[in-house]
Amino acid sequence: MSLRGGHIPRKRFGQNFLNDAGVIADIVRAVAPAPTDRLLEIGPGLGALTAPLAAMVTALHVVELDRDLAQRLREVPYARTLRIHEADVLTVDLAAFGPALRVVGNLPYNISSSVLFRLAACADALQDIHVMLQREVVDRMTADPGDSEYSRLSVMLQYHFAMEKLLDVPPESFDPPPRVHSAVVRLLPLRPLPVRACDEAVFARVVAQAFGQRRKTLRNSLAGTITAEALSGLGIDPGARAQTLPVAAFVRIADAVAGVAA
Repeated sequence: MSLRGGHIPRKRFGQNFLNDAGVIADIVRAVAPAPTDRLLEIGPGLGALTAPLAAMVTALHVVELDRDLAQRLREVPYARTLRIHEADVLTVDLAAFGPALRVVGNLPYNISSSVLFRLAACADALQDIHVMLQREVVDRMTADPGDSEYSRLSVMLQYHFAMEKLLDVPPESFDPPPRVHSAVVRLLPLRPLPVRACDEAVFARVVAQAFGQRRKTLRNSLAGTITAEALSGLGIDPGARAQTLPVAAFVRIADAVAGVAA
């Protein structure tokens, strides 16, 4: 049964509304917020997660782009608990919410990678993240070096977070059902970082360049940035491909590049 109450899902916002009571309960249990936690929900939609979370905390920040849904949230019985930010999450300064921020949400699948990169950029200000994503994105996030799913997203998130897939969610758990399967994943910021790049901007650039043409060897994909001889000197095979390298190897390359640039 639809719980949309006449709201027509907007494709441009990637709206698929979670309405499976069992999945909702599982997510709320996984988050388990304390009353004073600083909690931010991205994309509250029709409030499936918002309502139970709002009952557990003294204040719940929500970021909602759809003005109609934001107005609905202003009229719900628990509205006084909500701090509604009517905005595109990609333009919101997440660090402005303060330290130990806990993030939860059903991320719009069309911008999920962009949101994840923004969360990674402010990982120092986060306590944890619990989000619903397309299942193949979660598989990429948690892939090991050498896996076919291992990618730029894998490296950039594994640099900052320990990650765990919590549950799979079938299409029929949503209204309207998406054409893909979904999954809920937990991200915990690594403190301290197991390996830290001297210049994280250089690290991000090296990872993006290495995966930009993933079929190429590092000798070719990183040409103009670091030589094959320098890679060998770091103990890295210049004939290897990006998807075989662990995070620590990318950090070594980036530090070498930063050192040359300095």
